[in-house]
Amino acid sequence: MKVLYAVQATGNGHISRAKEIIPYIRTNIEVDVLLSGTSSEIELGFPIRFRLKGLSFEFGKNGGINIFKSIFKLNFWQFFKDVKRLPLKEYDFVINDFEPVSAWACLIKKKHCIALSHQYSLLNNKVPKPIKNSKLSNLILRYYAPSSIGYGFHFKPYTSNIYLPIIKKEFKNIFSPIKKNFFVVYLPAFDDNKIIGVLSKIHKTNWVVFSKYTKKKYKVDNIKIRPVSNKSFNRKLMNCRGVLCGAGFETPSEALFLKKKLLVVPMKNQYEQQCNAIALKEIGVPVIYDFNKTNIKKIKDWISSKKIVRVDISESPRKVINQLFIDYIKIKSKEKILCNYN
Repeated sequence: MKVLYAVQATGNGHISRAKEIIPYIRTNIEVDVLLSGTSSEIELGFPIRFRLKGLSFEFGKNGGINIFKSIFKLNFWQFFKDVKRLPLKEYDFVINDFEPVSAWACLIKKKHCIALSHQYSLLNNKVPKPIKNSKLSNLILRYYAPSSIGYGFHFKPYTSNIYLPIIKKEFKNIFSPIKKNFFVVYLPAFDDNKIIGVLSKIHKTNWVVFSKYTKKKYKVDNIKIRPVSNKSFNRKLMNCRGVLCGAGFETPSEALFLKKKLLVVPMKNQYEQQCNAIALKEIGVPVIYDFNKTNIKKIKDWISSKKIVRVDISESPRKVINQLFIDYIKIKSKEKILCNYN
């Protein structure tokens, strides 16, 4: 059996999850990797057979997606060419982490595409969502990377095909996470000046900010700015007092697993993060909806608070992958029966 594992590389979360899941698949079958997107700062660590542009959004600098830049960079002609050229005949099926090229290639070429992503969980009605549910956002989630069947990841197992987050081995191997006197900040939708302008007003607190907008480390008063580095970020995450970050999926999950204080700022006009913010708020994580000086008091209250949300937030990759293959074999068996019957 041979499988194509397709990963969305807009942001770092999809790649972080793939790094943990792919070794489990490779113990039994052959796996090729497809990567599309342009906004990740971390390396997958495996050979990549297909590296495509895909369909990516661009982070803004004021808390949201840069819509105009995202539209400008879209190249639908290249997307359609990549869909047509992808040699899916080589593979039994595709495992897809919200990756659009392989998903649409599967749809057109009638190949099974099995979703394995956080985004897939958001299609379920039992998952928390904003009161003003966006029809357009739901359509994008459903058709950006269409699939035959799927498995989602979320902060709680809302249904039987939604699993808890996959946590890095290096975090799982820590007996007792250290808590030093600093806070980690990762807000890729805000530029350095915006972040410094707020954090500089909060004195007697040490901050380590990981930034998409710098290649060199520097310091402003009590704020250390660092370029995004997977090893450095993981080390700081393990040793910090708390985490201030966007309402993505992987970083909040890791902070909760490590029993760190967590404060999230969901990106504007980003439906997934708005959904995540509601789910996090339901389990007790504080949320602020803009990162500006009007929220300084809320940030200070969070710093002084002793509350840490304690939840079971870890899933075994083996459990998810085993279920995926069991269900795929059932699907193929039914297809064989129907074929013989006809």
